[in-house]
Amino acid sequence: MVNLKGRRRLFWILHTTGWVFCFAFISIADWTMGIHKPEILAGNAAAVAAAFLVTLFLRLYYRTIRIQDHSIFSLSLRALLFSFGAANIMVVISSLLDRVFPGPPLHATLLITYLAVAITWLGMILGWSALYFGIKFWQEWALQKDKAEKAMALAQTAQLQMLRYRMNPHFLFNALNSIRALISENKASAKSVVTELSEYLRYSLISKNYARVPFKEEVDSVRHYFNIQKIRYENKLEVSLDIDSEAEEYPIASFLLQPLIENAVKFGMSTSPLPLKIQVNAGVQNGILRVDIINSGSWVEPPEQDREGLIGQSLDNLRRRLAEVYPGKHHFEIQEKEGTVQAKLAIGTDIRR
Repeated sequence: MVNLKGRRRLFWILHTTGWVFCFAFISIADWTMGIHKPEILAGNAAAVAAAFLVTLFLRLYYRTIRIQDHSIFSLSLRALLFSFGAANIMVVISSLLDRVFPGPPLHATLLITYLAVAITWLGMILGWSALYFGIKFWQEWALQKDKAEKAMALAQTAQLQMLRYRMNPHFLFNALNSIRALISENKASAKSVVTELSEYLRYSLISKNYARVPFKEEVDSVRHYFNIQKIRYENKLEVSLDIDSEAEEYPIASFLLQPLIENAVKFGMSTSPLPLKIQVNAGVQNGILRVDIINSGSWVEPPEQDREGLIGQSLDNLRRRLAEVYPGKHHFEIQEKEGTVQAKLAIGTDIRR
């Protein structure tokens, strides 16, 4: 977006350049018609300089017009009327300049001379007005687009923050309870849980400052989560991560995998023969990041609202985030197949379903 200082600079560049080219065009036209007198050149320069100043005064009025408050017809009518007024001012100025810098005699009536000069200046000033409003319209459109993009970014950030605040509190409570139990039984394991939990929470808080993070950081957060859960469930949970090296540097919106991982543990523990087996696979094919999260067990349709009002909304929140961050550039589905629940996520510019 062009800021206020940049908009002023752009105006002066275009305004000055436009009238310089106008002077050059008139001078070249006179030259081709065999008019080579220095006083004619000086008169043209004085007339263009006057037009330069007249359109500056015209700009003072145009700047007060809010184009979003007027129709195209209203703007066109205003531009026509004020350009006509400015053109008549230029007729008077041209008449005065002709006395100072006399040109070749005109064999025409006063009315025809007036119409010829007025129409010439009206065409140039009306063209200037159209260009002014065209650029102003483009700048206003760019400003509104920038505001809309910022509003959308803020909305996405707010929604992501909401998702963080809605993180299943049972996970945090269970982690803290595990630490309390391990302090007296196994201090090394308790210390390990504290380390894993602090790293997990660090990522959830710090990653909010970035629109995208390398996929490796998202996977590291998942590893911390699984390490905490494995200490809690011990031999009841088996986890396997197969992450392609190319996928590690793929930029991704943070905290996309967390709801899928939480659902795999929560519902897998209640539907799968123990140990619950969870496998996370990720790779890049033709520029598309593909992530599969597979857990043993069967699919359980999340309730719309459980006791905390959280679990049933996690997948809906994920779908909304994907739609906002990757509109038309993602595919997400969950299917039950051969005793497993498979969540498949694909992100890229050309998704093949």
